Amino acid sequence: MFYTIPMTELTGTIIVVFILYVILMLGIGWVTSRKATSPSHYFLADRSLKAWVTAVSSTASSESAWAVLGTVGLVYKEGLAAVWFLPGCLIGYAVNWLFIAERLRKHSHETHAITIPDYLEAHFNDKTNVLRLISVVIIFACMMAYVGAQFSAIGKTFDAIFGVPHHVSIPIGAAIIILYTMMGGFLAVAWTDFVQGLIMVFGLVLLSVIALVNLGGFAGMIEQVSEVHPQTLEWMGGRTSGAFFGFMVGLLGIGLGYPGQPHVLNRYMAAKDTQTIRHGMWIALGWGLLVYSSAIVLGLCGHALFPDLSDPEHLFPKAAESLLPTVVSAVVLTGVLAAIMSTVSAQIIVAASAVAHDVYTKMISRDMTHQQILMISRMSVLLLGIGAMIIALLKVPVIFWFVLFAWSGLGASFGPVILFTLYARNVTREGAIAGMLTGFITTLIWKMAGFSDSVIYELVPAFLLASLAVWGVSLWTQQKSGKNAGEIREVDSS
Repeated sequence: MFYTIPMTELTGTIIVVFILYVILMLGIGWVTSRKATSPSHYFLADRSLKAWVTAVSSTASSESAWAVLGTVGLVYKEGLAAVWFLPGCLIGYAVNWLFIAERLRKHSHETHAITIPDYLEAHFNDKTNVLRLISVVIIFACMMAYVGAQFSAIGKTFDAIFGVPHHVSIPIGAAIIILYTMMGGFLAVAWTDFVQGLIMVFGLVLLSVIALVNLGGFAGMIEQVSEVHPQTLEWMGGRTSGAFFGFMVGLLGIGLGYPGQPHVLNRYMAAKDTQTIRHGMWIALGWGLLVYSSAIVLGLCGHALFPDLSDPEHLFPKAAESLLPTVVSAVVLTGVLAAIMSTVSAQIIVAASAVAHDVYTKMISRDMTHQQILMISRMSVLLLGIGAMIIALLKVPVIFWFVLFAWSGLGASFGPVILFTLYARNVTREGAIAGMLTGFITTLIWKMAGFSDSVIYELVPAFLLASLAVWGVSLWTQQKSGKNAGEIREVDSS
């Protein structure tokens, strides 16, 4: 059945729910601020995260509104052919948790690395700061574009839900995120992401179940969708075999991005112990399975419930307004903002660490007290947040075009290098530099040339070429230096 909720009643309820949500986020920031007494606390929560917070915060921070709006809209648009993003994302989760999380946690702890540039510099014993500088430039460029676009998304969401124009809503949303991130640093970000991740999964599961019940279960859904849009249930979506193969590989290739996202990897570095990683893996995979399977079900049901949507990404809020009671609908719609905010705060803290820790503390002024470092860190969060907010307010087109491949740029730049450093002995500093540059530049060229739309998603070739660059340049530099030039050997797992 459909609920008829007067928009004034729904908007008023959402405002109340949103105010309570903001109070909760700021409360977390205030509580965690008392623990942010050193750089290790501020940027890595003093490596104290337990399984549930590590798992849910890492997944929530990696997805943003794409998990709530984008996946549902993709299935509504493409039908069953789009389901390949589910195994793509879950494979990405599995690679991170099975092959990266514990080793990165252990190695970063041993080398006292707080950031990914820290880890890479310590691994290669790089005294030149070249690795750190290249890493910081890539992280900062991608993160700032990402954050600017997320602030813009906050503006659009406020406008759609509350009718508040973007030039008012963007500063409001930005101020909330900047404030709790400044106060509590990484620990505040992790805990707020945890809460936001729970809201996201609650909203998607609830909506998909209710939508399915309204259509009479799976059999009823299939029958009614077939009557309205029969092509929706075709596995190839009307594509030729070659076009479908490229489409499928592109969706599966989304998973290649997860090993290279600094705002996800630092959750593993902050995990308390091995037990945290072991339990966290199953929690993260369970969260992903619930979120993405629910998105698929809701996207398919949408064809029968709302067959003529002009914008597929409006399906989630439309379903929440139509299928749920007022208070529940308000909580679920707040989940859209939660999804955006979870990613923004995670990216701001990573961008701030690149400026305050990797550049200022490690390259410019090494002799500072903990209080001075914390002050610089909080000022970095403030200034970077304001900068991203200005980008969003100005609606700079190139920034939002750039964010389309920010995920790919980070994934291809850092993913292969991180995996090689954890599993290979003979990787050289030059090989790591070549891999990062190859991944980033390939992503840029592939996207600019339009190959992402006509051939395949840019992350797939960028990741493969970056891996070849790490391996090939490492062997070449070993031969040049007269060292053993044999094949790269697997590291002992002990």
